[in-house]
Parts: sequence; C-alpha cells; structure tokens
Amino acid sequence: MDFYKILLNAHKGFAYLELGLTALFIIALLTVMFGFSGKVNKFLKKITLFTMIFFHVQFLLGVIMLITSPGLKVVLSAGTLMSDAYSRFQYVEHPFSMLIAAVLMTIINKKVKSNDTISLGIVIMGLIAVGLFAFAFPWTRVFGA
Repeated sequence: MDFYKILLNAHKGFAYLELGLTALFIIALLTVMFGFSGKVNKFLKKITLFTMIFFHVQFLLGVIMLITSPGLKVVLSAGTLMSDAYSRFQYVEHPFSMLIAAVLMTIINKKVKSNDTISLGIVIMGLIAVGLFAFAFPWTRVFGA
C-alpha cells in the first residue's frame, strides 16, 4: 500500500469521527445556548476542544494529501482546475472551506474556554463553521452515491 492510500484511508476514517463530533458540538452548543441560560459547561468545553483537534488533524492530513496527490499535477498541467466541477471541488473549494472552518473552530474554542457565558456571536460562528464543514464534506464519496 502506498503512502497516498494510507493517508486517504486515515482521512476517511477521521471523517466519520469528525461527523460524530460535529453533531455533538452542535447539540452541546444549542443546549447551552437555550437550556442553561448561556452558561458554559464542561461538556461544551471538552467537545469544542476535541472537535477543534479533529478539524486540525483532518486539515493537516488533507494538506499532505493535496501536496502528494498525483491528480493535482495532472489537473494543473491540463489547465482544467477551475473549469471542471470535480477538480474545483476537490482541489479548491474543499481545502479552503475546511481551512476556514478549522480557523473558526479555533476561535470558538478560545472563546468558550475563556468565557463563562456563551454569546449569540459564538453560536453564529459555530453554525457557520459547521455549515462550511457540511458544504465541503464529500458526502457521496464517503457514504456512496
């Protein structure tokens, strides 16, 4: 098995974990926002930390895969990066959306860690991060078409 296949399998495996953590993060975020008068609890702090860590691990694996991808060199040399929808999603939209989502999760983790209460801005930022994650997630490749 070559290096790229190992990275691809790791990236896919972590994707399943990331889906679960993201679902728990949304549940915890909305529960704190609407159930506990905005008081941050330990569960939200921990799930935010783990979600952020897995976002970063996924992003690093993805960047390594992007650099070592044999398909990127072919697409760049052919000049069809932005004209082909699959290539555009694979090499442009997916990495940049995930980068922005990882940065937002880092900011959210810092805000949740340092504040006793949660604000609407943090909730909106969390929903944007999850929305970007859901947009850039390759649903058909992970779960089949």
